Amino acid sequence: MSGEVPAYDVAVIGAGVNGAGIARDAALRGLRVLVLDKNDMCSGTSAVSSRLIHGGLRYLEYGEIPLVYESLHERRRLRRNAAHLVEPIRISIPVFSAARRGPWLIRLGMIAYDLLSLGKSMPGHEMLSRDRIRSEEPGMLDDGLLGAARYFDAQVTYAERLVLENLLAARSAGAEIRTYCEVREIRACDGRVEALAYDDSDGNRIEVKVQSIVNASGPWVDEILKTAPRVAKRFVGGTKGSHIVVGRFNGAPGDAFYVEAAADGRPFFIIPWNDQFLIGTTDIRYEESLDHIRASRAEVDYLLAETNRVFPQANLTRADIHFAYAGVRPLPHREAGPESAITRRHIIKVNRNIAKGLISIIGGKLTTYRNLAEQTVDKLARVLRRKLPGCRTRDTLLPGAWGIEQAREQLAASGFLTPAGRKRLLAVYGGRAADIITLAASDPELQQAMGGEGRLIAAEVVFVIREEFASTLADIVFRRMMIGFDADQGRSLYAEIAARAAAEFAWTNEKTEREIAALIEYADSFRVT
Repeated sequence: MSGEVPAYDVAVIGAGVNGAGIARDAALRGLRVLVLDKNDMCSGTSAVSSRLIHGGLRYLEYGEIPLVYESLHERRRLRRNAAHLVEPIRISIPVFSAARRGPWLIRLGMIAYDLLSLGKSMPGHEMLSRDRIRSEEPGMLDDGLLGAARYFDAQVTYAERLVLENLLAARSAGAEIRTYCEVREIRACDGRVEALAYDDSDGNRIEVKVQSIVNASGPWVDEILKTAPRVAKRFVGGTKGSHIVVGRFNGAPGDAFYVEAAADGRPFFIIPWNDQFLIGTTDIRYEESLDHIRASRAEVDYLLAETNRVFPQANLTRADIHFAYAGVRPLPHREAGPESAITRRHIIKVNRNIAKGLISIIGGKLTTYRNLAEQTVDKLARVLRRKLPGCRTRDTLLPGAWGIEQAREQLAASGFLTPAGRKRLLAVYGGRAADIITLAASDPELQQAMGGEGRLIAAEVVFVIREEFASTLADIVFRRMMIGFDADQGRSLYAEIAARAAAEFAWTNEKTEREIAALIEYADSFRVT
């Protein structure tokens, strides 16, 4: 290889939450990091969860106490380090006479949950009588109701932004982030990782030298390992989870609900989310295409039926669904047994038998990504035979968590946005919203409102292109500005956003039309027919 080939200490394959967290930790410890993803960042499993930062109450059923302990303490860290993105959410668990989990079992779980989260800043659980839960949630099912438990967890409305801010922090520490770059080959010399080749967004084959590789590609872990010099056994046997999103319905709850499904006993959530309700999830084995995952008719009907059972006035139908999404959990492969019993603990697999310097990540959760990243970089240090500085991510704020109050004051003084617009900018960008206002102040054109409601200004589109490596309209709408998850998927704004993006990118008319068509096709893929 020539000396002109770029060289890195580690290439991280996959720009989901695990890959982003690993890249951030590694770069902060001084490693030369390259991040590759065949799509945009957070376009896989990380974007299709229930969007909770939770301790994993259900994992207590399967004796995964260390995982619950880890999750609860990582939840506390995220509440501090990403306070603009992660907020407390109150959850009720109704107890019915016909349920598999009775009041004493639920009470025992609540006590264990509180004990494992000692030092938390949120209140402990409480048990509610039948009359009390009925008075507070009059729309819920009365037949067989015994009472309820109530506890606090946390919610990340925009998981995409959590992933992005980890990548922004990694980039600030020197990492290179390359999206729409698909890995084609992992090369080894004398049994050790030496290089990898990938196709860039223009289809060009690029080769780079690497001393190590972290395969954090989620459900695609086994696909990536097929590009390595030796055949690997199967590591991932994912299960599919689907969610539906609806508007406020008759009898809708004020809190989130965690309910045991009558059909199969599996708990599912009904969660207030983004001024809508997020309902899910399912848990079924999945062996089909990883690139075209959709919520099935059976899954949608299951979620509708169970929600209508618990809230009889809802009468939800498929016509009430704003959109749905589905993904595959990259869990360890198991030939048999119930899906719910497959461990949710992550596994950091050092693939010495394939090539020294290769590590694969199996499993993982939004809540525990930071700790997974710390453990992975600790292993990388041993793989690289390097003494690295200690982990810095435990107490380091993510970029948007800095300067939130100053940003709030700057937004209020700007005059560019309505109160709703200011609230939205802070919820999406945190303290970095001030940079959008600064950009708008430099050019009157960028102060123009989009959509006529004053919730968005043109500067936001320019900002995410310049500062957040968005390259397509779908990137901008669904994974940067987050309006793709409004009830109407932000469709009324597509033309204005496209015009602003075209001016920034210098797109031709033909390119702009292709981008709009691709955006509409992507938005349509979330619709239920």
